[in-house]
Amino acid sequence: MNREPSPEHDEIARQVIGAAIEVHKELGPGFLESVYEHAMEAEFELRGMIFRRQHVIGVEYKGLPVGEGKLDFLVQDAVVVELKAVEALAPVHTAQVISYLKATKLQLGLLINSNVPLLKAGIKRIVLTG
Repeated sequence: MNREPSPEHDEIARQVIGAAIEVHKELGPGFLESVYEHAMEAEFELRGMIFRRQHVIGVEYKGLPVGEGKLDFLVQDAVVVELKAVEALAPVHTAQVISYLKATKLQLGLLINSNVPLLKAGIKRIVLTG
C-alpha cells in the first residue's frame, strides 16, 4: 500500500525546508553538523515551530527493547528531520531515516545535507510506505 503523507504533514515538511534554506543562506556550506543543528533550532524557535531536538526513541526487536536512537529533530510530532554535513548523502543515511520512521511509526522524514552549494540539492524527502 503506497500512501502519501497528509497535506498537513507535507506543510510541516515545507516549513522545515524553508527554515533549512534560511539557515543555509546565512551560513553556507562547510560547517560541522552541530553548527547547523543549533542554527536550525534557533530558526525553528524564531518561526514559532514546535519541535524536539535530539529526541530519544526506543528501538524494539520482536517487541523487546534493544536500544535507543536519537532524532536530530522531531517536528510537530509528525516529521523526522535528520541533518548531515557530508560530501554526499550515502544510502546508509537514507536507511537511518527509514529506521527512525519505522521506530516512531511516522511516515515522513527529511534528510538534509548542508554541505552543498545550493541546499535544494541536499534535501531528500523520505516517505515510509506500507
